[in-house]
Amino acid sequence: MARSRKRDRIGPFKNIEKRDRKISFETIKVEKEKNSMNYKNKAFSRYKIRLIFFVLIFLLLMISFNNVIAQNDFPTDDQVNAIAKELYCPVCENIPLDVCPTQACAQWRALIKEKMTAGWTKDEIKQYFVEQYGDRVLAQPPARGLNWLVYIMPPVVFVGGIVVVYLNLKKIKKSSEKVIQDSNINNDKYLKEIEEALNVLNKKEDLS
Repeated sequence: MARSRKRDRIGPFKNIEKRDRKISFETIKVEKEKNSMNYKNKAFSRYKIRLIFFVLIFLLLMISFNNVIAQNDFPTDDQVNAIAKELYCPVCENIPLDVCPTQACAQWRALIKEKMTAGWTKDEIKQYFVEQYGDRVLAQPPARGLNWLVYIMPPVVFVGGIVVVYLNLKKIKKSSEKVIQDSNINNDKYLKEIEEALNVLNKKEDLS
C-alpha cells in the first residue's frame, strides 16, 4: 500500500516533468525556427541592400557615360561654321553666315549648333532655313526655275571669253601680216627708186 501510494504521488510529477520537457522541446524548436527566419530575413535584407547599392552604382556609371558621350558629340565651332558658310544672312547683303557679325547671325549660328547637338544633318539644317527664309539664304541656290542660270552662266561666260580672245588674236595676226606686206611693198618701191636714181647717174657719167 505504501509503494502504491508512493507511485501515486510520483506519477503526477512524472507526467508534469514529461509535459515540461515536451514544452521545452517545442519552445526550443520554435526559437530555432524564429532564429532561422530572422537569419533568413537578415540575409535577404543584406542582399536587398547590396542589390540596391549595385543598381545605384550602375545608374551613376550610365549617367556619367552618357554625359561623356554627350560632351564628345557636342559640335565644335568649326563644324558649325562649315554649315554656316553655306548660308547667307537674310539681313546683310551677300555676307556668309559664318563671318557675319550681327546679333541675328550669332543667334543663327547658335541655332545651328543646337540642331547639330540634336542630331540634325547638314541638309536638314539647310532645308530648315530655306523653309523659314526661302532660297535666298543659300550660298548655292538649287537648280530650279531661274536659278539654273547661276550654274549655266559661268561655263557660258568662260567659253565666250575664249572665243573673244581667239577672234582678237586672229584679228591681230591679220593686222600684223598686212602691216608686214605694206612694209615690204614700201621697201620694194623705195629700192626701185634708188635703183632708178643710180641708173640715171650712170648714164650721165657715160655721156660725160
